[in-house]
Amino acid sequence: MIDTHAHLDALDDPGDAVVRAREAGVTRIISIGTDPGSWRSTLALADQHDDVYAVAGLHPHEATPEFDLRELEQVLNHPKVVGVGETGLDYFRDYAPRDAQAALFLAQLEIARERQLPVVIHNRAADDDTVSILRREFDGIVVLHCFSSVGLLSPALEHGWYLSFAGNVTYKNAEDLRDAARAVPANRILAETDCPYLSPQPFRGRTNEPAYVAFTIAALAEARDEPPAELGRVIDANAATAFGLP
Repeated sequence: MIDTHAHLDALDDPGDAVVRAREAGVTRIISIGTDPGSWRSTLALADQHDDVYAVAGLHPHEATPEFDLRELEQVLNHPKVVGVGETGLDYFRDYAPRDAQAALFLAQLEIARERQLPVVIHNRAADDDTVSILRREFDGIVVLHCFSSVGLLSPALEHGWYLSFAGNVTYKNAEDLRDAARAVPANRILAETDCPYLSPQPFRGRTNEPAYVAFTIAALAEARDEPPAELGRVIDANAATAFGLP
């Protein structure tokens, strides 16, 4: 199994969480850095653990009219960085001006295109603008992180984007997400924890961690009427293709 989206640097005990993930059968973790301090912490964890890889980007909450991506450009030179993100638009929290979010999103798409890296997309309440920008500006590998908006299903299927499901697919009222999971082609489905957030149903109210990706995979497998172990292998292969993992 693989956890394709974790925030290890946000855990109190990231090293112990990596060990528990290995014991649970998680063989690789992709940890996401969302700002300069997070990039540095995430790269340190990737250097310490052979099975941890990194994705780095500036989160839309961090968007300002004067953003600077020069440090990100340097971070992306690290051999264990396998993607750009999470980047995108967040009109739900609206912590940053929407025009600044769009400009930051476009700038990171340009970097990903130049470096031929996949992009990990954050989208909340911004379906139309997210799709419009991706269609117009990026023809590389797209991973829709924490897929939660069924409005993105049709364009994702049209363009061959990857859909990554998190612990919320296990929730009792998430039948729309399970319906979406049934519709995703086998070669485009991924699973993640988004830890320490979105713990799966058996652990709701507790801190999420990479070991719990097994519960998301189990829920996806049940929805798709597939054996969990087989789906875990498929997701691992998909992640290797999407992120160029060895």
